[in-house]
Amino acid sequence: MVNKSPGARPDKRASGWILSPVPSAGIIPPDATHSCVLGQGCGIRHNDTGSTIKKIGTVNTQLKRFSMFIIKDIKAIFIGLWTTWKHICRPALTIQYPEEKRTPSPRFRARMVLTKDPDGEERCVACYLCSGACPVDCISMQAAEKPDGRRYAEWFRINFSRCIFCGFCAEACPTMAIQMSTEYEICKRNIMDLVYEKEDLLIDGCGKDPNYNFYRHAGVGVVNPRGGNPDEEPPTDPRGLMP
Repeated sequence: MVNKSPGARPDKRASGWILSPVPSAGIIPPDATHSCVLGQGCGIRHNDTGSTIKKIGTVNTQLKRFSMFIIKDIKAIFIGLWTTWKHICRPALTIQYPEEKRTPSPRFRARMVLTKDPDGEERCVACYLCSGACPVDCISMQAAEKPDGRRYAEWFRINFSRCIFCGFCAEACPTMAIQMSTEYEICKRNIMDLVYEKEDLLIDGCGKDPNYNFYRHAGVGVVNPRGGNPDEEPPTDPRGLMP
């Protein structure tokens, strides 16, 4: 109902301009209250029309936000259900382990091994690079030297209970002695059984590179005299370079 009595002023609502009765002076005292014309039973009592508009705008904003949240939640539920039904319709790829075992990729990183060169000698020269590159410090060794000057590891130890199989040791090894195998079944009941010595790691073979021999390329006179390897030149006498 629109009140067109003198002294009324416009009251902007959601449904248009509604006139509400006010004192003839046109100013509502701060301590005065009046009922909303539209609010028959709405329960809103206010001091001026501006506060009513503000309250209605706040309620509308909250309703919009609530509706957006409901729509997003429903959309997320349907996406999850679609993903579930999409996989339900696919054939199962279950492997009955341990009766059936999956063959890992050749680049799979599992238990490390120590390899030998084509001559049957240990590739490891105990340079400590693998121990320094290990982020969990699970590798230790002791260097030794043969009478011909060839270095080797007197003992080599790795704690597989701390190993994270990152492969940093294999990347740091200059002689390709350390290589990552595909053997992933290394669980033990006793944690001390996961500490492997050199005898447990050493294999009879060259691993992934059967033709590499460190001492034939290192320039050290162990396999051949210095400069005697096919891709080397004999040492130069520095006194022969003098004018």
